[in-house]
Amino acid sequence: MKKIIKNIFKIFLLLLVAGIIFIAWANYSIKKDSEPFVSYTINDVPEAKTGLLLGTGKTLSNGTPNAYFYNRIKAAADLFKSGKIQYIIVSGDNSTKDYNEPEDMQQALIESGVPQNKIILDHAGFRTLDSVVRAKDIFSQTKLVIISQKFHNERAVFLARKNGMEAFGYNAADVNKYAGLKTNLREYLAKAKAYWDLLFGVEPKFGGERIVIP
Repeated sequence: MKKIIKNIFKIFLLLLVAGIIFIAWANYSIKKDSEPFVSYTINDVPEAKTGLLLGTGKTLSNGTPNAYFYNRIKAAADLFKSGKIQYIIVSGDNSTKDYNEPEDMQQALIESGVPQNKIILDHAGFRTLDSVVRAKDIFSQTKLVIISQKFHNERAVFLARKNGMEAFGYNAADVNKYAGLKTNLREYLAKAKAYWDLLFGVEPKFGGERIVIP
C-alpha cells in the first residue's frame, strides 16, 4: 500500500511540474510571438478596414465602473477617429438577457463619437478564441486591429495569426497593478488555455451565417 501511495504521489508531482512548465512555456511563446504586432502608439498600428473590440463588463461585481471597459472604449474611439479603422466589431458575452457586453460597448462608443452605422455587434464572443475566429469566419475579416489591454491583446493577436489572420493589437490603457492583480494572475492560465485550444483545434461555440461588412 505504501508503495502504491508513493507511486501515486510521484505521478502527481510529475504532472504538477509538467503543468507548470507548460504554463510557463505558453506564456513565454505567446508574448514573444505577439510582441512585434502590439503597441500603445496609434502611429505604429497599420490601417485596416476593421477593428475588433474585445468585450468585458461595464461594471464590476460590486457595481463600480470597470476601468478595463472604459479604457477599451476610449482606445477604440481614438483608433476610429484617427482613421486607422473604418468599422468596429464589438464582440462580447450576451449569454443572459440582463448581461449584454456588445450593446453596452456600442452605446459607450456612440457616446464617444463613433457613428452607430460603423459599429457591428457580435453577441457570441464568449471567449477570446470565439471573438477572433468569428471575425474571420462570420465577418470575413482577414486583416484587423484588435483592441484591448496589452495582456489580452497578446493572446488575441497570437490566436488570430495562428488562425491565418493578419492581426495587430492596439493596447488600451492598463488598470493599476493592484486593481488588475487578479486579472493578470488569471491571464497566465488563460494563455496556457489558448495554447491548449490551438493544439487541439478547439472551435468557437457558435457559428452562423456570414455577415457582410460594407
